[in-house]
Amino acid sequence: MPEPHPAQGPHGTAPRRLKPAPLLFEPTAAVADEAHFFDLESIEDPRELLSRSTELVLAFRAATDRAMEFQAMAAAQLADPRRFDRLTPAVIAERAEWTEDYAKKMVEFGRELMRGGGDATD
Repeated sequence: MPEPHPAQGPHGTAPRRLKPAPLLFEPTAAVADEAHFFDLESIEDPRELLSRSTELVLAFRAATDRAMEFQAMAAAQLADPRRFDRLTPAVIAERAEWTEDYAKKMVEFGRELMRGGGDATD
């Protein structure tokens, strides 16, 4: 599992926000037929296949980074000592299927994001 950190672009610059690649078919169709993946198997031109698959990779990476930021913020909120029902890092780790050390890092990362030190709160 990657270390929690804000996504960075080349040379440590802020990342470009990429527009997610459009879905070409209903995602539930992929469950019924595992041979289909965003209709890539139907693209015959290797240039077009490379272009479309690259768009998907970039979109999934951007989505992963954003989702991780929201995970961190949720972990920080759940661990907030001001909450009467706050959770320990061990419980957060169990719920998120992380190690306890990773949960602690995510809580700190989430606190940083909520203070305005990251992307998800922009």
